[in-house]
Amino acid sequence: MSGWDDDLSEWLKPFLARLGHKARRRMCPLYVAGLIGAGERKSVGPMAERLAPGDYDQLHHFVSSGTWDAAALEEELVIQADQLVGGPDAVLVIDDTALPKKGSHSVGVGPQYASALGKNANCQTLVSLTLAKDEVPVAVGLRLFLPESWTGDSARLSRAGVPEACRAARTKPEIALAEIDRVMAAGLTFGTVLADAGYGLSAPFRHGLSARGLTWAVGIPGRQKVFPAGVALIFPVAGRGRPRKNAVPDVLSISAETMLDDASWTELSWRIGTKGPLRAKFAAVRVRIADGPPQRIWDKGQQHLPGEEAWVIGEYRVSGERKYYLSNLPADADLVMLAATIKARWICEQAHQQMKEELGLDHFEGRSWPGLHRHALMTMIAYAFLQHRRVKAGGGKKNRPRATSADPARRSQSRFRSTRRPSTTALPTLSHQATATRVKLPK
Repeated sequence: MSGWDDDLSEWLKPFLARLGHKARRRMCPLYVAGLIGAGERKSVGPMAERLAPGDYDQLHHFVSSGTWDAAALEEELVIQADQLVGGPDAVLVIDDTALPKKGSHSVGVGPQYASALGKNANCQTLVSLTLAKDEVPVAVGLRLFLPESWTGDSARLSRAGVPEACRAARTKPEIALAEIDRVMAAGLTFGTVLADAGYGLSAPFRHGLSARGLTWAVGIPGRQKVFPAGVALIFPVAGRGRPRKNAVPDVLSISAETMLDDASWTELSWRIGTKGPLRAKFAAVRVRIADGPPQRIWDKGQQHLPGEEAWVIGEYRVSGERKYYLSNLPADADLVMLAATIKARWICEQAHQQMKEELGLDHFEGRSWPGLHRHALMTMIAYAFLQHRRVKAGGGKKNRPRATSADPARRSQSRFRSTRRPSTTALPTLSHQATATRVKLPK
């Protein structure tokens, strides 16, 4: 080890106090140190060979089949993360990350969409929760999604050690809401929940966030239907027959893309990358989301009634790509705040990449549910420790030079053309302070 081992031992004390058994208290620091230390592979065998050649069996037993309670350490991780980066100006980013696998025996593995690869692949998918503030992300949740090929096979679930409570089919948004409940119950504090369109297109997910009193900003497909904010429910006078029992909207819903066609677009720079300011054009309109109860509307058949009032936000990137978002941020939020909020989601992708490339999140070679989740938990603990050292050393954003504030530029019509390619930003390594300065997320 190279100077951080004493710091790690001290930082792990509240975790070890929850483990109880002496052997487990010895294996936990060893496992975390193996993830942080040098070496190409971060699976049990190579880590034991590097750090404790005579302890392979104990290290393997600790992560794969020991009887210790992971929930206690998950709760302590939430407490430590909240002390590090929690607060009303923090964001909680919901996403998922894929672990490519060969074969069919590892728990949850199967052909499914891998966002990191941009295509379907044989992999495991973990729903992730990342708490972030001042561009310091800390992973607080990684929970495996089980495809239908697993939830429909009880014998397969038993062989992989999947707990009875986790065997029912659940969508990724359902898993995310359950994880949000877990971290909130443990005391995690944050201001806004962020998610991409994979979660934002789910009306039950958005409804679940609002029902919990949370502020949120999520990606959506451009086809998502919305109503103007001023839509009214009326009772049309029937020309014949019985009067209508249910009110209908006085206008029909349209797509989010169409809603922004006539909006004014403003060029904003939300942060400074390694190649200069990152810019895009943004527009926002206040709407009501078409996700209320379904009902026959005029002659259009079953349609969704107006639901919650929200912002629909459009982003036009220099590459020519358009992205769309919904947010229940207050009606008086300005475009700079809306743009800065939706663009804060990028930090979780950095966390995923660093946990894989530097800490071996995707190196676990076991096949069981407990083993995978314990390895993921140890990886999150190792990542939180490194972020603790980063903040302690003054590596947070607030200690770096101030970035230029997001500046409104020229306004133009909704049809933009550009041949420029989007700039790319290199990720800082965990052991070094990031060199890019960025706009602070508005409170």
